[in-house]
Formats: sequence, structure tokens, C-alpha cells
Amino acid sequence: MNLITSEENKLGSVEAGYMSRPIAPGLLRACCTIAAYDLVRTFRIRRLGCILVLIGIASMMGFSQEKVSDYVAPSEAVPAGKAPKMQVQLLNPGEPAKQYAVIFYQGDEAFSGLLEFAEKCHVTSAHFTAIGALNGATLGWFDPGRKMYKTIPIAGQHEVIAMSGDIALYRGKPVVHAHMVVAGPDGTTRAGHVLAAYVSPTLEVMITVDPVAMQKRFDPETDLTLIDPALR
Repeated sequence: MNLITSEENKLGSVEAGYMSRPIAPGLLRACCTIAAYDLVRTFRIRRLGCILVLIGIASMMGFSQEKVSDYVAPSEAVPAGKAPKMQVQLLNPGEPAKQYAVIFYQGDEAFSGLLEFAEKCHVTSAHFTAIGALNGATLGWFDPGRKMYKTIPIAGQHEVIAMSGDIALYRGKPVVHAHMVVAGPDGTTRAGHVLAAYVSPTLEVMITVDPVAMQKRFDPETDLTLIDPALR
């Protein structure tokens, strides 16, 4: 048998009375408003989180793709254009160390033209300098960590402030290695390893062919071909 004391009976009566009271309309609306606000806020936060995650993924993919496309392996950094207007003149006939003027004109791709000159004239060792102007070029900066060239696009008309390079043999074929400094309309200069150079209106290259051949070897630490005087 359960005995209910008078105090417990009073408490039960109070609780029953409280639970049986109707909730005020204003309080009900306030509770509903707060619940709806919390629900909307939670939804917005989750949606914002999803959007940020998607943006992050897209940015990382774009960054990765951009980085990959911005680099060129040394084995792929070879001439790929043409120089149909190129003209060559031997400046000192009969001399053992031959000197040539190799002149490029509008639209010629000079890097490809220099390789064509070396192949046709059977150059085994040479060095050169040049001045002129370009309308578009691609230079490169060698990244030792990646063993690749980071491309440096040059858009528009630029003066060639300086260009120098050499020609040597790798596996019996001539290889052209050139660096270039160019200046834009405001005189700002950019420089790097020459990957492509589109002449506008002319580029004047003065080449000295050396009597002794220079040989290159493959360097596995950099993936570059380097001149090695010990090779004959």
C-alpha cells in the first residue's frame, strides 16, 4: 500500500495545475520563431560549409592544373617553330673561326631558326649575342626541385636588350642554349632561358663558330644536358 502524504498531494496538485494551464499565444509564437531561426541558421551554416568545401576543392584542382601547365621538362624545351625569313651571311670567308650574321625577320621563331642554322652549317661549337625586338616570347626559370622550367610568358612588343648563348653537341646533334633579357613599353625588364621568341620586326644574331667541338652529357641530378670539356 502506498501512502501519499499531504505535502506530496499538494505538490501533485500544483504540478497538475501548472501543466493544465494553456500556453500564452505570445510565448508560443516566440518559441516557434526561435526554433525556426535556429533551423534556418543551422541550414545556412551547413550550406555555407558545403560551398566553402566545394570552393576549396575547385581552387586546389585549378591551382594544381595551373602549376602543372606552367612547367616544362628539359626534354620538352626544344624548338617547335619555324623561321622561313631567316638569312645567313658568312662574315670572314677563309678564316678558321667562322663568323656569321644570322638575321631574323617578322614572324620568325628565332630559337628554331638558330637550331636550323646550326644543323645546316654543321656547327659543332659556337657562341653568340643578339639584339632586336620581339612580339611574344616564352622564357623559362629552371626549378631544381622539380627539374623543370617554369614558363615566363612574354606578351606584346618587347625590345631585346640582351641575348647570349652557345651551341654544342649532344649525341652528335647540335643543341642551342640561350638566355634573353627583354624590355616592355615602360622599360620594365624580364629575363630567362629562351623557349620561344617571335621576332618583330628583326633580330640580329652574331655567331662565332669555334674550331674545337664542345660536347654535352646528360646530368641525372638535374635532367639537363651540360657541357663537359672532358668529353671529346
